[in-house]
Amino acid sequence: MAKKKQSNTVKTVAIGAAFAAVAGYVTGLLTAPKSGKETRQDIKDTANKGVTNAEKELKRLHTELTDLLGDVKDKSSDVSDKTAKELANLADKAKTAKEKAREVLSALHEGDAEDKELQKAIDEANKAVDHIRKYLKK
Repeated sequence: MAKKKQSNTVKTVAIGAAFAAVAGYVTGLLTAPKSGKETRQDIKDTANKGVTNAEKELKRLHTELTDLLGDVKDKSSDVSDKTAKELANLADKAKTAKEKAREVLSALHEGDAEDKELQKAIDEANKAVDHIRKYLKK
């Protein structure tokens, strides 16, 4: 329980630091002695870089979920009925997260994805990966 709480705290701090860095960067851009056109281009470039990084993370999670679902399938034949049901439940949640990740990636390529959807897909995929990893370690 302490590890989970520590892990969540680390993630929260990392997310907070990332937002603070972005806010500081934008503030610096807006107060820098550049033309409006240059400043807008810098902001656009930074936003695109953030989306690109999020897309890479989502692709990585999608691939990892695919691999872990294969591990779950392999392990499910070697366990009791109760454990197999739990694994099946985890696999269903992971498949849902994987599908959501795929949908958001498609929306990103079409230019229809929103930041909320992207962050939610990343969060769900991370949770699914964490749950499966923990269960497979048992």
